[in-house]
Amino acid sequence: MQELIRQRRRAGFVGRGDERAAFRRNLDLAPEDERHRFLFHVHGNAGVGKTFLVRELEQVAREKGAFTAYVDESVGSVQEALAAISRQLGAQGCRFKELERLLATHRERRREAEAAAVATLEAEPEGPSAGSMAAARAGLAGLGMVPGVGAFAGALDAAQLAQGADRLRAGLSARFRSQEDVQLVMHPERVLTPVLLDELTDAAAAAPWIVLFFDTYERTGPFFDGWLLEVMTGDRYGTLPATVVVVTAGQRPFDTARWGAFADFMTDVPLEPFTEAETRGLLAGKGVVAEPVVEEVLRLTGGLPVLVSTLAEQRPTGPEDIGDPSATAVERFLKWEQDPVRRSAALACSLPRHLDMDVFRAAVDCPDDEVEQLFAWLRSLPFVTDHGDRLRYHDLVREAMLRMQRGRSPRGWVQQQARLARIFGEWRAEAEAGRADGELWADEEWRELRLAESYHLLCAQARVVLPLVLRDFMDACDTDDVTAARWARTLLDAGRDGHMEAVSRWGNELSRTLTEGGVPAALARLLSRAALDEPAQAHARVVRGSALRRLGALEEALREYDRAVALDPGLARAYRGAFLRARRTRRLRSGGRRAGPGPRAGAGQCLRPLGAG
Repeated sequence: MQELIRQRRRAGFVGRGDERAAFRRNLDLAPEDERHRFLFHVHGNAGVGKTFLVRELEQVAREKGAFTAYVDESVGSVQEALAAISRQLGAQGCRFKELERLLATHRERRREAEAAAVATLEAEPEGPSAGSMAAARAGLAGLGMVPGVGAFAGALDAAQLAQGADRLRAGLSARFRSQEDVQLVMHPERVLTPVLLDELTDAAAAAPWIVLFFDTYERTGPFFDGWLLEVMTGDRYGTLPATVVVVTAGQRPFDTARWGAFADFMTDVPLEPFTEAETRGLLAGKGVVAEPVVEEVLRLTGGLPVLVSTLAEQRPTGPEDIGDPSATAVERFLKWEQDPVRRSAALACSLPRHLDMDVFRAAVDCPDDEVEQLFAWLRSLPFVTDHGDRLRYHDLVREAMLRMQRGRSPRGWVQQQARLARIFGEWRAEAEAGRADGELWADEEWRELRLAESYHLLCAQARVVLPLVLRDFMDACDTDDVTAARWARTLLDAGRDGHMEAVSRWGNELSRTLTEGGVPAALARLLSRAALDEPAQAHARVVRGSALRRLGALEEALREYDRAVALDPGLARAYRGAFLRARRTRRLRSGGRRAGPGPRAGAGQCLRPLGAG
């Protein structure tokens, strides 16, 4: 049954053709070939299809005649992994008799060690004290004998671990007849690994390849990584057959500090979400081909394979049949984190577009003495990356988290966004203190704060704020093209993240027209489509006129200035057009000779500071 199920799943496998082909080609190369790689590391965010690809690579290896073994987070130590490898290879005809014997002995001696620790406590005259209990627990943890703790014993008190281990070691030496039994309990990998390598060497004579798969490496790596590096590159445990290929898969890239020197014998396999073509192929394989349905799946999943597969299995016939999979996605991203405080912090920190320590404090409600520790934890998450002095979520992860929060609590969404907008607004007001309006738009820090404030205001109350942000867009156009593009991008982001079609449409239109025709085209679109009052129209005309004048389109620039004066006779900057027209007329009357400086605008007609209205 299991084999039939695997065959059916393989028949529906879509995408990752390049990765499968590279792995298959590697098994066609002799180990001595410099192009051959001994290690493949698959990595990417949760739900991107790592396990599915690893299982597919296992089938590719078997097609090439390889013996294979697969290990995931169900094991909690090196010795448990060795037992899983021995069991699976044994099912393929490779009996690791000596390793099985030692593993059985290890299990028996471990039970005796645990009993010895308990007996030591019970022998105390007044019963086990809190200190002795802690020491015994530390000793067991240091030996990897407490389930789920051994892999992370480094997080415990080192002195207490050492004291507990020494105490237990002395007790075991007195209890066991041979020193080998003591070592088998105290340091099982030192005894078991050489036997594994000998057994693998014997098995290598019966198959062209042996491929070992270590999945969910973000969980198993803490106790596998150093051991695996030593097995593959050192000689502490003996020699590893050259026909062994190792495949690891986890959310994080390999530790370059540890593995960087060996990059020439490994292949890095980063996985991104499916392309649109791959997503469509997977849906078509499930009979989902109606374009409205496909478009909705593309929008909701972002190409994340686990979500595409989930929705495809529902066989939707219309967009209304498709549920929002964002909660499923978020659960995948935070699968290993059970602490509600941390989960809440991860969700809250998805709201800002960028994070630093100050923004983190604004987004997360936690005691001051826990901020640094919680921020460090957030920074370590596989979907959070450093961009200079800021942190940023992976777009796909952030989008799913935002959609889940918006759908789960619309009022809570508005309140959180309004709170962040208020904080950014306070910071922006502090940056404005004591400065003239004309200085602000030239200040990068002020612009950043204004953009963040605008984004969160749009997410909280777009209907009220949109006209104000469009007015800011005019001033952004008056600053430079890059600033204008960033304002348009903010509209696009807020519209997408807040699921606001009107805001998204403005972001799309302004971004496109900036790209195609620059500031003049974008402002023309704004003037033709937006319901602007006359002062706002006049300001847009003046900014457009200035942009046209810089491009050398003087006649059109003059017309814009004239329109601005007609709309708002009090807008002093609009009279630049009258000055330009007078100077041009004098030059024409003088036969094209350059006239002297024309009359300067009076005090009431001087150019007002940028952003002043």
